[in-house]
Amino acid sequence: MRNVISTLDNQGREVMGPGVLLYHYADPNILNGSLITVESNHFCVLKSRGAILNVYDTGQFQLETPDRPLFGSMQRSFYGGQSPWQYEVIYINRSKSVIKTRGTALSREMAELSYEVDYYIHVETKEDALKLVQHMPVAGHTVNANEINDYAGPVVEQAVNQIVQVTPLEQVNEKIHEISELVSGHLQEFLGVYGIMLNDVKVLIKPQDERMRELLSLRAFGMTEQEAMRAYLALKLADRGLAVAVNALLGVPLQVALLPSNLYGDVTQLGLGNGNFQQK
Repeated sequence: MRNVISTLDNQGREVMGPGVLLYHYADPNILNGSLITVESNHFCVLKSRGAILNVYDTGQFQLETPDRPLFGSMQRSFYGGQSPWQYEVIYINRSKSVIKTRGTALSREMAELSYEVDYYIHVETKEDALKLVQHMPVAGHTVNANEINDYAGPVVEQAVNQIVQVTPLEQVNEKIHEISELVSGHLQEFLGVYGIMLNDVKVLIKPQDERMRELLSLRAFGMTEQEAMRAYLALKLADRGLAVAVNALLGVPLQVALLPSNLYGDVTQLGLGNGNFQQK
């Protein structure tokens, strides 16, 4: 019975789920005549002792050694328990993956901003799959999206800061399109070395300080800086149920009305205090 090589584990479960970009087939005993199965959303790279032998697209392919075949126990015993051709089968996921990276940037006023960048990637061609195998280090048997981000994250950070650091805080969101284009250009150039195609980039930037976010939201209504500050103060006072919130919003002082001293007559007759209360 021929050995079938695929991306399914011993329990028949797919090992190349979402976020797994590369899978190194774990069994080192790949023999002559084995069948390599490649699904429609995968590429497969065949190596022998470090050299690339072939890159497969969708289908099933029979593995044949370039020398005369020796089978089964005879092959293993004759070569000391190892195949004369040490094969490696590496699968590449060609489906689209999404990677999220986060970081901190500083505006022109040195205000702290947090950014989130989602970027979508895939491996498009057999040539790209070959680049990934040749240039991407593999520590274990897989390369996932987080490991890709370890390489790409600093590129994103540099691109974001290139614009944010020279932009006033309240104008940063006006530059989102420009920032997205710069991040996209830097990422595509960097990831292209690994044969990874960049599909789309989404950038979100916001102040880290909650009060600053609320003030900028009020400024977005067309308020001046002074009006935004008064509105912010009024909202905080209203949250506490204080009537002076209206005064804060309008920017007018609180008026305290004083009643005439004889409005209630002689209050000493009401039994209040010890009779020392004197009207003025």
